[in-house]
Amino acid sequence: MRAIWKGAVAFGLVNVPVRLYAATGEHEVRLHQVHREDGGRIRYRKVCSVDGEAVEWSDIAKGYETEDGELVVLTDEDFEQLPLATEREIEVLEFVPADQVDPIMLQKTYYLEPDRTAAKPYALLRGALEETDRVAVVKVAIRQRESMAVLRVRDKVIVLQTLLWPDEVREADFPVLDDDVTVRPQELTMASSLVESLAGDFDPSQYEDAYVAALEQLIATKVSSGDTQVRPAPPEEESSEGGGEVVDLLAALQRSVQKARAARGEDADDAPAEKEKPAARTRATSGTRSRTTKDTAGEASPDKDTKGRGRKGGTATSGKGDEATSGTGVKRRSAATKEGADEQAAPRRRARSKAS
Repeated sequence: MRAIWKGAVAFGLVNVPVRLYAATGEHEVRLHQVHREDGGRIRYRKVCSVDGEAVEWSDIAKGYETEDGELVVLTDEDFEQLPLATEREIEVLEFVPADQVDPIMLQKTYYLEPDRTAAKPYALLRGALEETDRVAVVKVAIRQRESMAVLRVRDKVIVLQTLLWPDEVREADFPVLDDDVTVRPQELTMASSLVESLAGDFDPSQYEDAYVAALEQLIATKVSSGDTQVRPAPPEEESSEGGGEVVDLLAALQRSVQKARAARGEDADDAPAEKEKPAARTRATSGTRSRTTKDTAGEASPDKDTKGRGRKGGTATSGKGDEATSGTGVKRRSAATKEGADEQAAPRRRARSKAS
C-alpha cells in the first residue's frame, strides 16, 4: 500500500507520528467507453462554453455562482490563504462511547501506521481506546478538505473513519410513516419467526458480487474464443513515426512558397507555368541540336534510300556535306542551315524579350 497522508495524532501532550493508508477499495471491472465501429477510445475535452475553445488545466479556476447569477472566481492563490490548522495533525477533541456514533455518518476508512519511533505511544493510545470502549472524535484535513472523524481499534490497528458533518445528513421526511398502521400480534410473531430462521453470525466472505463475477466470466470467454480486436492507435501514436510530421511540413512549405510569391506580386497559380517556359525552350533547343546532329550524320553516311546503290560523288567529310550529290542531301543541308540560324538567333530574341 502507498501512504496518502503523513502527520501525527495529538492528544494531550502526546504526539504519535503516523501514516495514513486507504483501508478500502472498490472491486470493479474497469471498462472504457469506445466507438462501436472501430473500438477507438472516447475522449472528453474541457471546452469553454463561451468561445467553444479547449481549455488547458492550468487555465481552469473554480467558481461559485450566487443566487443573483453573479460568478465568484476562486484561484489557487485564494485557496492557499484559507486556514487549515489540522493539515498535518489529527487533533483529538474528545472520547465518546462507540454506540453514540450513528453509522449513517460514517464515510471512508483509513489505517494508521505508526513510525518506528512511535510504537510505544501508538500502543498506549490503542490500549486506552480498548480499555474504555470509547472512540476518539478528531478533526483532520485530507486533500485540502477538513473532516470530522473517529479513531477506533480494529484488531491491532487504529483506524480512522471520516464522518459527515451534521448538516450533510438529510432528515427522513416521509409523511406516510406518520399514518396509524395496526399490526396484529400474530403477524408480528410470524415475522419474528422468519427472522429467527435466518439468524446467524455475520461473515461477509460468504457473499460475492454475482454481477461482477458474471462480467469477468463473459470477458474471459470472449478472450479465449478469440472474439477480440487490436486496440487502434490514437492519432498521436500514428504520427510518432513521422508520417504526420511530413504531411504538416509539406503543407507548411507550400504555404510559405505561396506567401513569398504573393509578396513579390506573382500569381501563385501562374508561377508554375512561367517556370515551365524556359524548360520548354530548352527542350526545343535540344531537339534542334539533336536533329541537326542526326541530319549531319546522315549526310556523312549512305542514305537510307540509296543504300545498296552507292554514292556518285564520294564520301562527305564535313557537317555541311558539300560533296553529297543526292537531292535529299541538298534539302537536308538547307534545313540544317536554317535550323542552325534559328538556334543562333534564339538567344538574341530572349535577351530582347527580357529587356522589354
